[in-house]
Amino acid sequence: MYEIKDRVCASRTDTNGIMKLAGAMDIIQDCSLSWIESEPSFRDYLVSNNLGMFVISRQVDIVRLPVYGEKIAARTSIFSCKSFCGYRNTVLYGEDGLPCLLTWSLGTFVNMDTGKIARLPQSEVDKVTMDGRIDMEYLDKKILLPDKPSRCSGSVTVKRSYIDLYHHMNNVKYIEVALELLPEKFIINKLRIEYKKPAKLGDLLYPKIIEGYLANWYILLLDSQDNPYAIMEFS
Repeated sequence: MYEIKDRVCASRTDTNGIMKLAGAMDIIQDCSLSWIESEPSFRDYLVSNNLGMFVISRQVDIVRLPVYGEKIAARTSIFSCKSFCGYRNTVLYGEDGLPCLLTWSLGTFVNMDTGKIARLPQSEVDKVTMDGRIDMEYLDKKILLPDKPSRCSGSVTVKRSYIDLYHHMNNVKYIEVALELLPEKFIINKLRIEYKKPAKLGDLLYPKIIEGYLANWYILLLDSQDNPYAIMEFS
């Protein structure tokens, strides 16, 4: 288990003093990536072989969002690891020590030169510290879209500020784009996202929206040929 501690500051809160979902996801993502500091052998293997860790899917269960000034902590751990993928829990805790957001994600190892999935030797996989998975609902990583009409929204350009250290659109930026397409007073209890292919600087995202099926909204961010960059379900 790896932990980082933080505090909810003004830049991460909305007009009501509640932490923005994107701000919470930034901390969850930072904790997940910083975890590698606790696994030096694993880190060195990735660096020496020019490999990265890419998230394929993530589920987020929201108990509550912390408030302005609240001390928070994020903890992450691996509960399963194979030669080509790993399963992770990351939880954001409030000042009372109780979970605010519970997440699980599936990631894969990618060759940064070729962009192709890479397999790790079992000798490296065996060195990774494993923890039991946390108690939460585990839905399938595949999001099934309802057979309902969708509507399109205006295209979104991938800006320089969206790009991360992998030279792709940061994972949280997909969520930020989608949040702007939801009703203003929509209360999110659960988020699921599939990352299909990475968007790069200058790419155009073409959103499709499927509204309100059993209180669920679906946001698809597509390219000009209707191939998805990301598919999201908000409950």
